[in-house]
Amino acid sequence: MSILELKDVSYTYEDGTAVLKNISFTFDEGKIYAVIGRSGAGKTTLLSLLSGLAFPTQGKILFNDKEITGIDTYFYRSHNVGVIFQSYNLLPNLTALENVVLSMEIAGIQKKEREQKAMQLLEKVGLDSEEAHRRVLKLSGGQQQRVAIARALSYDPHIILADEPTGNLDEDTQQEIVGIFQRLAREENRCIVLVTHSPAVAEQADVVYTLTALKASGEKKNG
Repeated sequence: MSILELKDVSYTYEDGTAVLKNISFTFDEGKIYAVIGRSGAGKTTLLSLLSGLAFPTQGKILFNDKEITGIDTYFYRSHNVGVIFQSYNLLPNLTALENVVLSMEIAGIQKKEREQKAMQLLEKVGLDSEEAHRRVLKLSGGQQQRVAIARALSYDPHIILADEPTGNLDEDTQQEIVGIFQRLAREENRCIVLVTHSPAVAEQADVVYTLTALKASGEKKNG
């Protein structure tokens, strides 16, 4: 059974602009999915739907075979889905460690566990103690993206959604970030969904979904 599934999903903005029509995608744990397409094809809208920040105009989105409109969407967003934004969305006046700890606080993780777990997550994504205690504005783009990944992992979600996670990074750093996502999928059995314009990133996904104007297609890879 897929952990996440879209069944004939369509989405139309309040002004009548349709961006998605009859999309049917499935997402499994332990795999990386790349969503590609031109600007305006609905990629970011799709992530909003998968994260429970928006709901389909038509069709259904299922999480563990249950329609997300019928479950506690706040719990879903704060426990089951981790979102990584293109602009990182970190609090610039806080340290890397404080950004991750704050996310745990919002998710209701016990105070005594937060800092130790946050440090472990930052180390997992390749940041050392000195970097963890730097303010975010003192970190490079690649380091900030690592903090954003650690923050998304802070409440141990099953699903990671990332909007252009390598778009602002150089080629070497891009590959390092993709390597983190690969480990999260392969070693921790998480479902990773990446919106990307990068053919190099899409090539390393297990499944590629392509969005075009009101259409979609899928390409399975690597078995």
